Amino acid sequence: MADVTREQLYAYLDDALDDAEAARIEKLIRGSAAVRTRLSKVREERDRGEHSLGAVWRRERLSCPAREQLSGYLHEVLDSSLHAYITFHLQTVGCPSCQANLDDLKEKQAESTAQTRRRRRYFEQSARLLNDARK
Repeated sequence: MADVTREQLYAYLDDALDDAEAARIEKLIRGSAAVRTRLSKVREERDRGEHSLGAVWRRERLSCPAREQLSGYLHEVLDSSLHAYITFHLQTVGCPSCQANLDDLKEKQAESTAQTRRRRRYFEQSARLLNDARK
């Protein structure tokens, strides 16, 4: 049980660990009833409610931009100050929630671009076939 601290469990619950450390703690949780019990106690502490300003700020993700703002960031249509803040939030703070949101938006944009190309190709082929049929 000494392999994982209370603070590490809090960080684990907040998705604030790097991938290697999160994987290590997940392995400990799966393999040890004592660690699972400790994690359960940490969750209970959190559910009882830590009401400090910092805890509320982290829990409610008050500094995170909205998904629409992340979309604007991705399309580079934001004013420079908001763009700079989101860059700071993603790169310096390293918010895993916002990074996942941005990755999802990028994936949806790539899918949309592929669908648009496919539709354009179908339209062009259909138009060519119609023109050939008229001749």
